Amino acid sequence: MAALNGLRVLDMTQYEAGPSCTQSLAWLGADVVKVEAPGDGDPGRHMRLKGYFLTWNCNKRSVALNLRSSQGRDILLRMAPHYDVFIENYGPGVIEKLNLGYEVLKAVKPDIIYARIKGFGLDGPWADYKCYDMVAQAAAGTFSVTGEADGPPMRPGATIGDSGTGVQMALAIAAAYVQKLKTGQGQMIEMSMQEAATFYMRTAASNSNFGAKPTLRTGTGPLPTLRLYPCKGDGPNDYVYVMAVTERMWQALCAVIGRQDLLSDPRFADDRSRHRNREALEGIITAWTSARDKYDAMRLLAEGGVPASAVLDTKDLHDNPHLNARGFIQQVEHPERGKVRLLGWAARMSGSAVPFKTAPGLGEHSAEVLAEDLGLQPAEIEQLSADGLIGTDQAKAS
Repeated sequence: MAALNGLRVLDMTQYEAGPSCTQSLAWLGADVVKVEAPGDGDPGRHMRLKGYFLTWNCNKRSVALNLRSSQGRDILLRMAPHYDVFIENYGPGVIEKLNLGYEVLKAVKPDIIYARIKGFGLDGPWADYKCYDMVAQAAAGTFSVTGEADGPPMRPGATIGDSGTGVQMALAIAAAYVQKLKTGQGQMIEMSMQEAATFYMRTAASNSNFGAKPTLRTGTGPLPTLRLYPCKGDGPNDYVYVMAVTERMWQALCAVIGRQDLLSDPRFADDRSRHRNREALEGIITAWTSARDKYDAMRLLAEGGVPASAVLDTKDLHDNPHLNARGFIQQVEHPERGKVRLLGWAARMSGSAVPFKTAPGLGEHSAEVLAEDLGLQPAEIEQLSADGLIGTDQAKAS
């Protein structure tokens, strides 16, 4: 069976930080029921990025429920006792306006695990500030270590402020569930996106003398043997990253590029010397990489014992023979888009497997879930839909 088979999650999240958490739990076998507003649903459905909602909401069911009405809120509170976890990542104060705080849910489900993702947490001077991924990353320091050494800080390309928070929350929820199985008690979990993003800054912070000084930007790499090099081709990502971090790897690098003479060159005797004479060494290595495409350069370096990788772009990832050979690229059938390819889930568990399913349409599972949880009959569900309390419009995922 799937690892989290039996765990039920009432998912009131939107965009990415929350949905990445609940999708992680769904891929581990949890039954995730996503609660959305009728008509519009998760704002992620309407992002200009095509496929955004689909990317973060696989393996979930969708219930469209009008929580602005007292009747809709009552339906949610009647559903809650059937779930182990309630999670939300609305903006500051929204859940309080809906009167769906921890104590309210705990009153109807005493052992509920109540999870909250906030930009800056629930207290402190910045608690009421709105936050998105890059705001959290700027506040966590990732901009400060990204970019050229003599240039301004740069926006990172990866959304670790959102998804990095999400997977940490998924781990916390799984831990709380294990604790609940032992003690019978639930708890509230709060996670700040700013604080979660600093988890990915720890290596950079280790170079700050415990906060006594800022860590500097290093551009394409801090050393000539740890940096990005151009390869043959005119594409924007025709580069290979070389990471020869030990003397043995330095020797291997010299052997691969056919320059064993560099080993006896006093200019490159050690890391300090290689850094001091970096322009000369970078020119030698660039001459070698520029004569090869990025995959050939990667293969020769890797087979020679030098850690290296071609710079893969998002198209490369989907077409990558290694990822495809491992079954990491998943194909799902979408009702509007047909067959689509998605990046998979990294964890491989010998005793747990969950097939990928496409993201749900808005309200696609309203009738199904309300029948399961509340025992409502078709006529009752039709009346709720007619009254505008629920949506069962089967709208397709974006």
